[in-house]
Amino acid sequence: MTAFEFIWLAAYAGGFIALLTILIAKREVGSTAIAAILCAVFGAFTAVQIVQDGVIGFFINHTQDLTGLQVWWDLLMCALIALFFIAPRARKQGMNVTLWGLFVGTTASIGLLAMCARLFWLERQASARAA
Repeated sequence: MTAFEFIWLAAYAGGFIALLTILIAKREVGSTAIAAILCAVFGAFTAVQIVQDGVIGFFINHTQDLTGLQVWWDLLMCALIALFFIAPRARKQGMNVTLWGLFVGTTASIGLLAMCARLFWLERQASARAA
C-alpha cells in the first residue's frame, strides 16, 4: 500500500467516525476545539501540498479529466451548502459573513472550519451570558 493510499484510507475512516459522531451526538453547539484543530491540521497539510506542487496543482488536478471536474463541482457545492446553513447563525452572532464568505470562497474547507470554530465559540459565549 502506498503512503497516499494509506492517507486516503485513514481520511475515509476518520470521516466515517466523524459522521457517526455527528449522527449520534445530540450537541446543540459544535466543538470549537475540534473545528480549530481540523482547520490547523488541514491548513498545514495544504501548505505542504502547495510547497510541493504549487498552487497551480489545484487547477491542474481539477481540469485534467471529468473526475477532476466532478471533484471540483462537489467541493464547490459542499462549501456553498455549508455556508448557506452557517451564514444565518453567523449573522445572528454578529460575524461579518461577507468577509468570512470570501475566506471560504478562497480556501474552501480551511476557511469553513475556521468560520465554524469562531461561530461555535461565539455561540457558547452567548449561551453562557444568557444562563
